[in-house]
Amino acid sequence: KSANPQWREQFDFHYFSDRKDMLDIEVWRKDNKKHEELLGTCQVDITALPMKQTSRLELPLEKHPGSLLMLIAVAPCTGVSISDLCVCPLGDPSERQQISQRYCIKNSFRDIKDIGFLQVKVLKAVDLLAADFSGKSDPFCVLELGNDMLQTHTVYKNLNPEWNKVFTFPIKDIHDVLEVTVFDEDGDKPPDFLGKVAIPLLSV
Repeated sequence: KSANPQWREQFDFHYFSDRKDMLDIEVWRKDNKKHEELLGTCQVDITALPMKQTSRLELPLEKHPGSLLMLIAVAPCTGVSISDLCVCPLGDPSERQQISQRYCIKNSFRDIKDIGFLQVKVLKAVDLLAADFSGKSDPFCVLELGNDMLQTHTVYKNLNPEWNKVFTFPIKDIHDVLEVTVFDEDGDKPPDFLGKVAIPLLSV
């Protein structure tokens, strides 16, 4: 019930600078669980923003009244990676030893914000739900930790996909929960939900 909402939410997106990219933003109005209405869209050209500083942007919504106020910072990212199983980080014993030294008890107060990182190997899924009329699905897997999100490629026409990918996340809060969701790619339509698991970091 507000024409001037304040969200004060922060989101992290992993932007790879070897390509031109636009940040697409949509503002929606929600009446109830079933009815939603698009209130406007806007775009931000990431390549035009300065590095290592926060930009304050007031973005008018296209073809609709109103504007969106945002703070966007483009900064070098450490600790986030996607790799194949054969070349995954921490595979080298000397690298594992350096990590163990970095996070040992005597060094734990050197950098309070450097809690550590989580490495997840997404191998495969089995016996997924068939979402297509052909009796198959086009599954991909999304991993979310806090406001960080990474995803696998899509394996087409398969109920037992193998991704064999390694994802590395920096940990910002030890109380976060890793959410792993499998979706069925559906062309231009929103993906279909195939299943989800939630793993609290404190249980690992």
